Amino acid sequence: MNLSASLAIALEKIQSLGVWAPIAFICIYIFAALCLIPGSLLTLGAGVLFGVVFGSIYAFVGATLGAIAAFLVGRYLARGWVAQQIEGHAKFNAVDQAVAREGLKIVLLTRLSPAFPFILLNYVFGITQVSLRDYGLGCLGMLPPTIMYVYIGSLLGDLATLATKTTGRSRSPAELVFYSVGLVATVVVTIYVTQVAQKALNEISGGTDVSAKR
Repeated sequence: MNLSASLAIALEKIQSLGVWAPIAFICIYIFAALCLIPGSLLTLGAGVLFGVVFGSIYAFVGATLGAIAAFLVGRYLARGWVAQQIEGHAKFNAVDQAVAREGLKIVLLTRLSPAFPFILLNYVFGITQVSLRDYGLGCLGMLPPTIMYVYIGSLLGDLATLATKTTGRSRSPAELVFYSVGLVATVVVTIYVTQVAQKALNEISGGTDVSAKR
């Protein structure tokens, strides 16, 4: 059984839990984030189960709590493992210091951009110097894509065919707008992170332009 089918079954079971369904859904979302399982299908399922308004609320709460949980695990329990995953990136220490100064902006921009691996970033940010407060506030960047996916899920209306209907279909206008905004965010965050990293490198090297040495 593939991952999509397993998540669809879990959502079907949640549907039968009545008033406990939102809590169960949020718990599964947190578990998925900790296990590096993409949450897009869960977010679509929130639209099917709870509708646009409540689905957006529950999915955003689940995604945020899951992101914070992974952040804390990366910071306090799995720091060595996360460091191994990004080992070999020579500029990481400089980016780390840049994130410490501009953490909120960087977290917010990366959450808006679909080009950055959301589930892995949860752990990676845990070993940077970004504060928990800035990281939590930066998770607000997940709200626009969350609402979009919940809305799409509400249009599907059937958990049994959720996985199949999300593959091989044309993009909706809402998705096209989101990906256009995401593309802009990707360009902005790439330029921004590069600039702050270069600034941090220059400060570390005593003001020398290290880009000239590459």
